[in-house]
Amino acid sequence: MSKLSHTDETGKANMVDVGHKTNQLRIAKAQGFIVLQPETVKLVQENNMKKGDVLTVAQLAGIQAAKLTSSIIPLCHTLLITKIDVKLRLETKGVDVISEVHCIGQTGVEMEALTAVSVALLTVYDMCKAVDKKMEISNIKLISKTKTDI
Repeated sequence: MSKLSHTDETGKANMVDVGHKTNQLRIAKAQGFIVLQPETVKLVQENNMKKGDVLTVAQLAGIQAAKLTSSIIPLCHTLLITKIDVKLRLETKGVDVISEVHCIGQTGVEMEALTAVSVALLTVYDMCKAVDKKMEISNIKLISKTKTDI
């Protein structure tokens, strides 16, 4: 196993210096799912949840979360994000969330993409918790990451 990049020689937390790296176009995609009861899916589909439009609010929460990642994950760098796309798809068993985050910078946007998905799913949970006690968030994962010289 390779050495951890976010610890110093004594094992203490350390923010990695990326100052020597060249700017590249970086793109990361992440995905996750929340299982909902059929009755909850119907309420979301018909836009009948008391808290409002679940999918739109969760989409906006995911976008906002990606922008705030460096504020809530201590060793993440502040990045100049150029695009955030959060898509929620209502399915028969729940909601699938996919995010894609772009930046031009010296480090990747994986954490921003994962944070967008996580917060979008948590928002669905929050908006549906009054009617569904069996929700389950699962399969949050990084789908892909790329870096391209510019």
